[in-house]
Amino acid sequence: MGISVTCVDVDERKIENLKNGIIPIYEPGLEEMVHKNVKAGRLKFSTNLAEVLDDVEVVFSAVGTPPDEDGSADLKYVLAVAKNIGENIKKYTVVVTKSTVPVGTAKKVKATIQAELDKRGEQVEFDVASNPEFLKEGAAIKDFMSPDRVVVGVESDKARRRMARLYKPFMLVNDRLIFTDIPSAEMIKYAANSMLATRISFMNDIANLCELVGADVNMVRKGIGTDTRIGKKFLYAGCGYGGSCFPKDVKALIKTAQKVGYEMEVLQAVESVNEKQKSVLFNKLMNRFNGDIKGKTVAMWGLAFKPETDDMREAPALVLINKIIRAGGFVRVYDPIAMPECQRRIGDKVTYCKDMYETAIDAEALLLVTEWKEFRMPSYPVLAKAMVNKVIIDGRNIYDAKEVAENGFEYYKIG
Repeated sequence: MGISVTCVDVDERKIENLKNGIIPIYEPGLEEMVHKNVKAGRLKFSTNLAEVLDDVEVVFSAVGTPPDEDGSADLKYVLAVAKNIGENIKKYTVVVTKSTVPVGTAKKVKATIQAELDKRGEQVEFDVASNPEFLKEGAAIKDFMSPDRVVVGVESDKARRRMARLYKPFMLVNDRLIFTDIPSAEMIKYAANSMLATRISFMNDIANLCELVGADVNMVRKGIGTDTRIGKKFLYAGCGYGGSCFPKDVKALIKTAQKVGYEMEVLQAVESVNEKQKSVLFNKLMNRFNGDIKGKTVAMWGLAFKPETDDMREAPALVLINKIIRAGGFVRVYDPIAMPECQRRIGDKVTYCKDMYETAIDAEALLLVTEWKEFRMPSYPVLAKAMVNKVIIDGRNIYDAKEVAENGFEYYKIG
């Protein structure tokens, strides 16, 4: 949008790589966007926040908030950034928390900055704001450029005006900028992710019941999704949610409630259902082979927690791999993007294959874990030649049961 941006990180290697055009994560369109704006001189990278503070109007704090041992969000990186800002700020700046943080974090950020100013004996005006992100991995750029809403929590009219000006280029067609108080903005992010996680766990619970009573969860999904009060999105049964947001945010919101003496009973159930759901494919595999897969080879399609990303944080694939190996099975895997990330996490516990069909060689069963587009229309004759047993266990319900059966395969799905 023509805005000058400097990205700052304490990781010198990451910054050096970015200066050389090496992007640390996979996200469609990101590499091209970075290269284009670096070339145009609008995007720069630095390891020194103090050097860039004088030239900016807004600082976004977008550091990690990993779950602490008790499940609460660890704010040490957020507060370290605030301390650095307090040590070096010289003119009015809006300090925006972009990280997903518990309600009350903005007060801590403000106090940390002010404490450093007091140490310096200087009076510098600043504002703190909360601007949670609602980007989907795999569609982050599209979501950012055409947001369905932008939520900004502010305390002053001055901060509100500056943030409105910053987001104006994104709002030319439809004003979707929502201003709130800061605690509400902090809560909105957790509430949104927790609601989506709840829908997923609810449908997985329904799917498991469908199997026991003889109903089809895909028909149930269509039947309830047409109700406009419910809607169609996030009603797909599967093998559990993962990633950087849902698991962490559900845990953090449960912990936030506990700290003020309240139990989030629905979310505790959501978390419990999801953890059990990550084992559903393994359970189906064991049932098919009468509880014994020792020495058997299992093929897995997909490792990332969702398509169009290499993110394997809390991925169901990791749970599945560990359970199969512990049961004495061998695992062959393929993912279009996430195999380097898998190798970084678990090393050579599995066999990494160059394509989806190589994965199936000598396999007793094929498990579909991540619904990448290239897995949607497999060649059943090729699979039949490669596999020892023609067994497909579909963790995302993307195949037509009748078509799979017509090609001579046993087919097991969710619900």
